[in-house]
Amino acid sequence: VPAVPVLFKQALENTHVEEGKSVSLRCELTKADATVVWKKGEATLQASAKYEMKQKGTVAELVIHNAEPEDA
Repeated sequence: VPAVPVLFKQALENTHVEEGKSVSLRCELTKADATVVWKKGEATLQASAKYEMKQKGTVAELVIHNAEPEDA
């Protein structure tokens, strides 16, 4: 039996934030606790003081602290 693919129930939306503030990006998946990889272009983001990754059930969230223009 082939695996059922994980799809987005709610995709990311464009979000605006003031420079220096934190911003939260969220998406909702069709399968709970699916593996989520956050990327900026080709680079995979790693958890750090700047990038905080959270996942609860079907909702995955990336929090970017101290947002800068380069984070666009």
